[in-house]
Amino acid sequence: MKAKFLIPLLVFVVLVGFLAVGLTRDPREIPSPLVNKTAPAFRLPQLADADKTFSPEDLRGQVWMFNVWASWCVACREEHPVLVEFGKSGLAPLIGLNYKDPRNDALAMLRRDGNPYVLSAFDSNGKVGIDYGVYGVPETYVIDKQGVIRYKHIGPISREALYKTIVPLINELKKS
Repeated sequence: MKAKFLIPLLVFVVLVGFLAVGLTRDPREIPSPLVNKTAPAFRLPQLADADKTFSPEDLRGQVWMFNVWASWCVACREEHPVLVEFGKSGLAPLIGLNYKDPRNDALAMLRRDGNPYVLSAFDSNGKVGIDYGVYGVPETYVIDKQGVIRYKHIGPISREALYKTIVPLINELKKS
């Protein structure tokens, strides 16, 4: 008779435990299996000049930021002034990945709002974004000198996130 009540009680306790752990986590933090792994390789045409290409291998030996963006993305426009500010700092190269966007629309946005990027790769079909595990735009990665992803930020970067998390990480990675 006790066993009849013990099993449901045990199941209830386990479920409450899972709920308690889930409630302590930040819902904006989605773990990425790519953090601490080599960034996926690709070679894409550049947004501004389709005759030129970009590959992460081109930045081997440098710490850099990789920002996935699109002109149709409202959150990308929200973070854009922060990226323009970062781009002017010269702290690290900022490379864009223009994601599933008409080329003319993307170029028009950069002309209108300023271009924070050293260059943007043009991912018209979204394949590279998928390889990077993009959930939605914007997403930003910090990549070290060896080409390893050290940080992934999902959603628009705020000034607070940039200066409290990303810039200190870049400075630390540049030392090694």
